[in-house]
Amino acid sequence: MEVIICPDAEAVAQLAAAKVERVARDRGPQPVIGVATGSSPVALYDALAARVASGELDLSDAHAFALDEYVGLPPGHPESYEEVIRRTVTEPLGLDPARVHVPDGRAQDLEAAAAAYEDAIAAAGGVDVQILGIGSNGHVGFNEPTSSLASRTRIKTLTARTRFDNARFFASADEVPTHCLTQGLGTIMAAHEVVLVAQGDGKADAVAGLVEGPITAMVPGSVLQLHRRATVVVDEAAAAKLQLAEYYRETYERKPDWQRFRTGL
Repeated sequence: MEVIICPDAEAVAQLAAAKVERVARDRGPQPVIGVATGSSPVALYDALAARVASGELDLSDAHAFALDEYVGLPPGHPESYEEVIRRTVTEPLGLDPARVHVPDGRAQDLEAAAAAYEDAIAAAGGVDVQILGIGSNGHVGFNEPTSSLASRTRIKTLTARTRFDNARFFASADEVPTHCLTQGLGTIMAAHEVVLVAQGDGKADAVAGLVEGPITAMVPGSVLQLHRRATVVVDEAAAAKLQLAEYYRETYERKPDWQRFRTGL
């Protein structure tokens, strides 16, 4: 796992966007991008959108697969991840809506919908680069603590902590759904590359567990320690509890030019 500590949240966004762009270019004219929701990757998407707007990057032929979706929200609900992805990813990045996929949280048969989503990812050739955030309790996607480290797309019950954290997006905590469809940890681990971003001191414990803690279902994100190409990009606040922070800084500072991304950092 490569850990890159940036001075602030804006630098996190720019560097992570450069990494995603590099993978997308390397993987050919129709890259497959895994997209996360939540607040963590929003600035990353903004940075990618600026590259698209300038003509520097063309994602019109890319495929995208969302990590998860709430169960039971009505069509067009502003906080359904289908709508969030449309607003923050599909339109700003110039993606073809027909190539953007979200789990069907309104399906009558949720188990079948989950299996169909796995099939769709496989049919696209797998995810080339998966964008991730991390929850304050260590979840990635909606893989809550005690999730199987080998899990695939399935229905999950959200913890009270996750529902509390997400309540800011709804009129009240009571409106936050209790269930979701989410890609599993095994699904995420199958991505060719992973780029995880985290900002702020509220994520410091989760980042420390992700990077330096034991690999445990109690911190689902810790499974990324086993990924061959996982890049973790955090700001100083999110890195505050990393024991080897100085080593990560030194490692990045000494990267040869050919390994760096086009950020100026």
